[in-house]
Amino acid sequence: MKRLTLLRHAKSSWKDLSLPDADRPLNKRGKRNAPEMGVRFAQQYPEADIHLVSSPAKRAITTARLFAEAAGYPVDTIEVDDRIYQADARVLLEIVRGLNDSWDHVVLVGHNPGFTDFINSATKHFIENLPTAGVAVLQYHEDSWRDVGTTQATLAELGFPKKKKQR
Repeated sequence: MKRLTLLRHAKSSWKDLSLPDADRPLNKRGKRNAPEMGVRFAQQYPEADIHLVSSPAKRAITTARLFAEAAGYPVDTIEVDDRIYQADARVLLEIVRGLNDSWDHVVLVGHNPGFTDFINSATKHFIENLPTAGVAVLQYHEDSWRDVGTTQATLAELGFPKKKKQR
């Protein structure tokens, strides 16, 4: 069984409109929510072999680092995959199918609308929007990442900062 967690970056700042989109930092709420979700996630999934892969956007990689640090995962092992930035559901599926099979639980840190579209195409559940710092955990019965997408995933968890109880 493979488990894929989609973590949307935490709330970003629009304070400096001259910044390129990829360079926008987290705002105060984002800096608070990312570690909060990391703690909640680690309580639900205490296994140590979780692998994080992030978009290169500043708001995503900062979210990944704050999340990992709060969860007790090694920050220095976070991988950056440029394809996650602005990826649609099709590209995200390609990324997932290329993951290392030795990783049973992967956390992708990235963006909407791709993450919401991916969840809606991968599961029988429809969500309107994965909010900032939102976490969606998908479970696959496949033994290899390359086989993901041949059957539908189960939406095992759906959580976000304002939602106290996760699914």
